[in-house]
Amino acid sequence: MEHHERTKSHEMISIACPFFNEEKLVDKFFTRLIPVLNAIKNPFEVICVNDGSTDLTLMKLMEQSKIHKQLVIIDLSRNFGKEAALTAALDYASGSAVIPIDVDLQDPPELIPKMIEVWCGGAEVVLARRRDRRSDTWAKRSSALMFYRIHNMLSESPIPENVGDFRLMDRKVVEAIKDLPESRRFMKGIFAWVGFKTEIIEYTRDERVAGESKFNGWRLWNFALEGITSFSTAPLRVWLYLGIIVASISMSYALIIAFKTIIFGIKVPGYASLIVSTLFLGGIQLVGIGVLGEYIGRIYLESKRRPKYIVREVHANGRLENK
Repeated sequence: MEHHERTKSHEMISIACPFFNEEKLVDKFFTRLIPVLNAIKNPFEVICVNDGSTDLTLMKLMEQSKIHKQLVIIDLSRNFGKEAALTAALDYASGSAVIPIDVDLQDPPELIPKMIEVWCGGAEVVLARRRDRRSDTWAKRSSALMFYRIHNMLSESPIPENVGDFRLMDRKVVEAIKDLPESRRFMKGIFAWVGFKTEIIEYTRDERVAGESKFNGWRLWNFALEGITSFSTAPLRVWLYLGIIVASISMSYALIIAFKTIIFGIKVPGYASLIVSTLFLGGIQLVGIGVLGEYIGRIYLESKRRPKYIVREVHANGRLENK
């Protein structure tokens, strides 16, 4: 074990960081991150993916790369979304271990040495789990709790609660993730699906240092929908059972009407009940079609086999490189 730890203590560590309109955070982020990385024994690189930022984020990153030669800047051709940007960071990372981290400093870089220590002890994945979500709003805490409950109830590969993208992954884990072919990526689900030997360390999440979260209520809803439909067909199966239940109720009601007609004679049913039942069944059918459409849409997008992202430029060691 000591030889194993000694060997890993000299292997490259890659830090994977997606950036999107974070000009206010770039300098603060590296002011905290680089001293932590300089203090560890391992050589390191920081993979910075500029996800089509429209502010001065790229310029700030270029300035930082002149100061810190360990930065590799991947400039995407447009905004492809955080999941694609994180995928690009993993693709370009060359380290024996890769640590994705958000630049808002809610996930403390000071936890990285502990992650490396646990990794050197034999773990292949080291998860950073929040002790609580006091830094989030009540609405975000409630929606997150509901999402984890629903997703883990439906999915065959449950996601650990209160664990974000902040984690350490061994090279073999990263290679397994890179082998997955889907272009529509829900990274939290993918991280959980590949498995491997996992250890958990806990921490207290801080407030966002500057700027605003890019995830509003609508984007969070779509993100949750993406996660559920990516790793479960249960929503489709639900409509099969719901159809059986509705059909059974309808058949029972038809038998009751027939019995009443035979015993008490023909009776004209009420207009209101007819309209309500028609609207109810129509609503159920539309929701079912919507769920089916969500899955068909995923099949359509995957069938195109478009790349997950397009790289405009790569800057390493302060100079432009070929892709």
